[in-house]
Amino acid sequence: MVARPRPGQQAQLRFHNLRHPKELAEDEVNAFLTHLAMNERISSSTQNQALSALLFLYRYVLDKPFGNLGAVIRARKSRRLPVVLMRPEVRALLARLTGDKWLMCSTLMYGAGLRVMECLRLRVQDVDFGAGQILVRDGKGFKDRLTMLPEAVRQPLCTHLDR
Repeated sequence: MVARPRPGQQAQLRFHNLRHPKELAEDEVNAFLTHLAMNERISSSTQNQALSALLFLYRYVLDKPFGNLGAVIRARKSRRLPVVLMRPEVRALLARLTGDKWLMCSTLMYGAGLRVMECLRLRVQDVDFGAGQILVRDGKGFKDRLTMLPEAVRQPLCTHLDR
């Protein structure tokens, strides 16, 4: 049974007029990766995956490591703008909340900038009223960080903790 080239390999083979990858030099691989970014308009992650696949092919399958690829034109990362509520929308939303939900949303998430899971995992010992800080443990990227404890949060949070 003959092994058939995978779709990514087929693209490189067709791009270089069906020449075997062993015959190709760094400049031709660079030209292929640049072609993907400029003409095929692929995402940056797809271009990185193609580069990794080619490095693996040359290094471990063909036993022909790359020298220097030169200046590969990189695909641009797409920029997505965050969806942000306007101040009147935030006020209307917070006006409909009461109790613990109001405390979590208005003071901790909106005032201190905590994410939902950070707010849900918050412990009493992570709040330092004296220094006006909140220690966020295992936040985004499993990193710890310090954030401010807003002045507007102190009294409602103390009342909640007393209960």
